[in-house]
Amino acid sequence: MSLVVENLSCARGGIPVLERVCFALNPGEVLVLRGPNGAGKTTLLRTVAGLQPPLAGTVEAEPESVAYAAHADGLKATLTVAENLEFWAGIFGTSGIDAALTAFDLEALVDRHAQNLSAGQKRRLGLARLLVTGRPVWALDEPTVSLDVASVGLFGAALKGHLAQGGSALIATHIDLGVEARVLDVTEFRATPEAGGGAFDEAFA
Repeated sequence: MSLVVENLSCARGGIPVLERVCFALNPGEVLVLRGPNGAGKTTLLRTVAGLQPPLAGTVEAEPESVAYAAHADGLKATLTVAENLEFWAGIFGTSGIDAALTAFDLEALVDRHAQNLSAGQKRRLGLARLLVTGRPVWALDEPTVSLDVASVGLFGAALKGHLAQGGSALIATHIDLGVEARVLDVTEFRATPEAGGGAFDEAFA
């Protein structure tokens, strides 16, 4: 299932950040977004995921095909690891959490409440949610934050499995995830001053 972005312009806080972004993401592919902090990677991901409207251009994808994961782990503190995954599986209309538990080495933590997990464990649980969404396109904003080397390896393996099943991923990261990927430098698409505010853009990008 392909994701096609054509002439996309997007904003943060009403200030144009990127303009005329174009790319296509096909099944089995990874596209890595690069650029310095504030360049617009998060804004682009949120727009592609449908969390904010574009200023112009189009995002072509099947309805409800994109799963978005940002810096927040999206966990219910008073629910256990298993209950959190079951909750999200219910939200997305899927069933079965065993594969997600195994992929992120969470089996020994199934009965532990999320509020009692370490930062790395919470991150692994947050990423495990991706495996219960059933969605083919992953839009990920710095997914390896708070992960140690071993856990980055777990995520890389999960990503490879997703790709092997025909999934794809759009990822903002500076980490080598051990998968073949194309790179898109978002600085090539920075909005011009005429698009909305000159130097003011720099403070809000």
